[in-house]
Amino acid sequence: MVDITGKIKTHRIAIAQAVVQVSSQDTIDAIINKTVPKGDVFEASRIAGLFGVKRTSDIIPDCHPLPVEFTQITHSIDGLHIIAQVEVHTIYRTGVEVEAMHGASVVALTMYDMLKPIDKEIEITSIKLVKKKGGKSAFTDRPKRDITAAVVVCSDSISAGKKQDFAGKAIVAKLENLKVTVSEYTIIPDEVTDIQQTLQRLCAAQTDLVIYTGGTGLSPRDVTPEAIRPLLHREIPGIAEAMRSYGQEHMPYAMLSRSVAGLIDNTLVLALPGSTRGAQESMDALFPYLLHLFRVMEQTPHE
Repeated sequence: MVDITGKIKTHRIAIAQAVVQVSSQDTIDAIINKTVPKGDVFEASRIAGLFGVKRTSDIIPDCHPLPVEFTQITHSIDGLHIIAQVEVHTIYRTGVEVEAMHGASVVALTMYDMLKPIDKEIEITSIKLVKKKGGKSAFTDRPKRDITAAVVVCSDSISAGKKQDFAGKAIVAKLENLKVTVSEYTIIPDEVTDIQQTLQRLCAAQTDLVIYTGGTGLSPRDVTPEAIRPLLHREIPGIAEAMRSYGQEHMPYAMLSRSVAGLIDNTLVLALPGSTRGAQESMDALFPYLLHLFRVMEQTPHE
C-alpha cells in the first residue's frame, strides 16, 4: 500500500456512475412497478451498493481502510438505460474514488442479477468516475508572481560548526520543490539580537517568506519566539496550531513546540521546530496550502 501518513486530512468527495442497459420497456415497467420476482431492484441494489462502498478495502488490495462519512446512491432511467450514481464523502488522507466506483459496480451487478431472469439481454455498459474533489490538488491556489523565501537556522552548535544542519536544508528542498525561490539560507546562533537583526534585514529586502528553524523548544537558549513575536504586526495563530496539530498525530512531543507565525508588513514569518523531523512535518502541514495567503494579500488593498 502507498504510504499516506505524510498527507493531511481533507474533505474528499467522489461520484461514480454505472449504466445498465435492458432490452425492452417491459423490463423498465417491471422495475418501476416493483414486479421483478427477486424484489425491489432499486432498493436492493442501493443497499448492496452501500455494502460495496464500505467493503472496498476488503476487496481491492491496495485500497486503504478509511472512514466513510456519507454515501448516497440514486437511480434514474433514460430510455432503456438505468443510470446509478454513487456519491461518497470522507475526511481523510486519501480519496474515495475507488470506493465510489466499487459501490457503483456492486449496484450494477445487483441489478444485473435481479433482472436476468426476466431479461436475457441485459448489459452493464459502463462504470466510470464522474467527479472527484479534495486532497492536495484542491488547495494549490498561489499568486501568479514568484515568491521569494529565506531560511534561517537558529542553533548555537551548528553556527559554531559542531553539528551539521539537516532541518534547514530539508526546508530549502521543500520550497524548491514548490517552485519557491530561496534567496537566502543562513545559520545564526540562538541570540535574540541576531534573530531580530536578521529578520529586520530580510523584511527590508521585501522577502516574501522568512522561515526560522530552531529555538522553539523549552531549553534556556530557545528564544526564537520571544525574539520574533515583538516584531510581528499581525500574528496568525492558526498556522502554529496547524503545525502542532499535524505534528501531534505523528509525535506526542509536538505539543511542546512553541512555533509562531505572523506578518511583518507583507512578509510572512514562520518559526518552525529545529529537529529535522519537526521541520519536515511542519512544512508538510503548511505547504502548498499556505501559499494561498499571498494570493489573498494580492487581492487586499493596502493602506
